[in-house]
Amino acid sequence: MKECFWGRISASYGKVAMVMALIAVPATMCAGMSEAYVVDAATGSPLSGASVFDRKGVMLGTCSADGRLPFAPVVAYPLTVRCMGYKEATIASRVDTVLRLKEIFRELPEVVVNARDRQVLHMLAYVREYSTLTTYSDTVTLYRDKWVDFMIPERKKLRFNGWHLPRVLSAKSYYRFSNGTGLDSVSDRFNQHFSWSDWIGVIDRVPVPRRLAASSAATDTLFGKYSPTETWRKSGNDITLDVNVLADTVSRRWMPGMSLFFRKDIDFECVKVKYKFNDAGLDYLSAGDLSGISVNIESNGRGRDMFQFHRRDEPFFVSTYAEIYFADKEYLSVKDARKWEKYDFNHVDFALMPLPDGVPELQPDISQLIARVDNIDHTGRRLLIEPDKRLAGRDLTPLTFKQRILKRLKSMLNIGGGKTSGSYNNSGNIR
Repeated sequence: MKECFWGRISASYGKVAMVMALIAVPATMCAGMSEAYVVDAATGSPLSGASVFDRKGVMLGTCSADGRLPFAPVVAYPLTVRCMGYKEATIASRVDTVLRLKEIFRELPEVVVNARDRQVLHMLAYVREYSTLTTYSDTVTLYRDKWVDFMIPERKKLRFNGWHLPRVLSAKSYYRFSNGTGLDSVSDRFNQHFSWSDWIGVIDRVPVPRRLAASSAATDTLFGKYSPTETWRKSGNDITLDVNVLADTVSRRWMPGMSLFFRKDIDFECVKVKYKFNDAGLDYLSAGDLSGISVNIESNGRGRDMFQFHRRDEPFFVSTYAEIYFADKEYLSVKDARKWEKYDFNHVDFALMPLPDGVPELQPDISQLIARVDNIDHTGRRLLIEPDKRLAGRDLTPLTFKQRILKRLKSMLNIGGGKTSGSYNNSGNIR
């Protein structure tokens, strides 16, 4: 029954109704349900943690340790399966099948070895994120792409801290709002920030397990208290690291940007991150070896102090899947790094930037969402808003502290009660 009652079913199809329906399904019916698995096309090894999306681009969950896809209703098909470093694939219907993903070999930009006066690593990256915020009745789906950068000092004594979390240089957001009554609207803005992608940081100077350092092809698994927490895979000079952050409190070091949220009253169901390293060193991994990062984060029921969404008596669920593709890496001097830090990127047209190698094409439904949002006539909608005539002629410019004091003093002395303005001469007449 556990295989049938898979916990993270997309709320787009109604969390409560779906869960109650699955509880009522007899175990014999569950045993007959078809299952699909995702494996590496070359090695046949299961791809645990691969992300699964429905036909509308809403994330349904991740594959289990043996590569098994999560349960999805018939209306969710065709499904799209994504795994960082592999070409995505689709499953057209719910049948017993083994989906074989082919690995993508990316041509990464060359990185000049840091000289003595170049001790700061600057990394430019392209990010795609898919987030969903749901209640028992409403769903907000977000697709966002953005350009970010990271600044990683090689030594702590440089008197330059840099930043390990992504600094957003340019971002475009596309929202879709839906509910059980048929609402289907889109927008490029929403007054609640519910994505987790801004807390995905890069790691630096991580020791490589001895088993991997001594071999050109090896796997090493570190276990937490109840389940595997780190899975290392090495092929040649390339290393893939899968981390289940919730498997052990020690694993939180892989997501230092989210340490504050782990201590708060937020209930996380899933926090998994995958790192891809190319031409990695024998003894340790550095930020300069990173070629890509993907992350799956799911939280539910709490966190109102963060999101302030909807009615306070109704729980909501948040899921984020994000992929980070590194486009450029360069070692800088501290002087040049400070210039990058202060540069105004509002004048840069990032739409002209070529996407890094390995970025997949968008799903048709995501492309349609982008087209709908781009076709919104913002000027026309603004002109249709009728102004409040009660505010006509009123000066709404905020007063300075000195002006507020003078205004209060005049009201106490009954000076300037009328709307007449001007200066007075010695006889008291208005000039």
